[in-house]
Amino acid sequence: MKISGYRRANGWVGFRNYVAILPTVMCSSTLAAQISSMVQGTVALPHPHGCSELEDDRQRTLRTLVGLGANPNVASVLVVGLGCENVTVAEVVESLKVPGKRVEHLSIQQEGDTISALEKGLRLAQEMVQEASRYRREEVDWDEVILGLKCGGSDATSGLVSNPVLGFAADKVVSLGGTVVLCETTELIGAEHILAEQAANEEVRRRLLQAVGATENTICSLGLDLRGTQPSPGNMAGGLTTIEEKSLGCVCKGGTSPLVEVVDYACRPTRRGLVMMDTPGNDMEAVTGLVAGGAQVIAFTTGCGTPTGSALAPVIKICGNPVTSRRMQANIDVDVSGVISLGEPLEEAGERLFREVVEVLNGKLTKAEVLGYRELAISRIHQSF
Repeated sequence: MKISGYRRANGWVGFRNYVAILPTVMCSSTLAAQISSMVQGTVALPHPHGCSELEDDRQRTLRTLVGLGANPNVASVLVVGLGCENVTVAEVVESLKVPGKRVEHLSIQQEGDTISALEKGLRLAQEMVQEASRYRREEVDWDEVILGLKCGGSDATSGLVSNPVLGFAADKVVSLGGTVVLCETTELIGAEHILAEQAANEEVRRRLLQAVGATENTICSLGLDLRGTQPSPGNMAGGLTTIEEKSLGCVCKGGTSPLVEVVDYACRPTRRGLVMMDTPGNDMEAVTGLVAGGAQVIAFTTGCGTPTGSALAPVIKICGNPVTSRRMQANIDVDVSGVISLGEPLEEAGERLFREVVEVLNGKLTKAEVLGYRELAISRIHQSF
């Protein structure tokens, strides 16, 4: 099926065309939101970080913010800082030197106060949106697509239906030359050996098992037990009994394609095909990492139901639970519960999901986009100090 997107100067392709208002720090997040609320075509990316962080967390914040600004769905970026934060405007702007992408900036302290900064931000944002409106869609190849894969609010139907359906669609995207990115390292525990069997080579296999092992070791070193949070109460109410059972369903999302690469949080894949990103299981943190890693669209399965969206990428909700699909129809984009209730072949449901991905890439709005769900959260390594 043909897809069309916005070709950027560096060759990447976006399937949305936003101007991002990117705060470097919590202290400038409200101003970023104020600017965005007054200028159509912009998206604010507020977050509670950017200062009082240990260096590895500071680097993660920086990498994620830069990755969000570099995402191909973003035509240009207005960086908004306070002036005394640890993640500085200067380093964000310097790191965002993507060919052809306009990057402007302002600092509240340098402008004098928030009213002066707001006025400057509004003028810049208005101008940048008008420039971005000149982009026109053109037909592009599937090798330009990065599809992020996520599950949240899982129940028994996730592993039985919606995740295998997504795996079918993921295999199809890979067969056409695209990239699909699994995430949620915590939700591979107990099933990592299955995904490891799909590794394209020994180095990828080693890297995958290392990531899962490091996550387990970190939890144990704190004297904690993952079973205190996984499965969640909602997962258990939905029929999942152990993290291993949940993980067996989680790995199905990636389909059967060879695993070609494992990347760190918020890092862009360097190879096409099935990729694993080392992220937490938390929905917002994982989706943010995928988008910062270049994903232009997210396919998100859910059994219990969730409205989660993203600030920059459309999030397609898939559900295999007939009760949830009916009850949360305002939030579910693709109902695949017919696999259970009507005997629909899994492959047919997978084809329907794939067609939905095509339509969303070509501009159809997801329900999360229409309703304005634009969550963003950056994963932490340590607490703030």
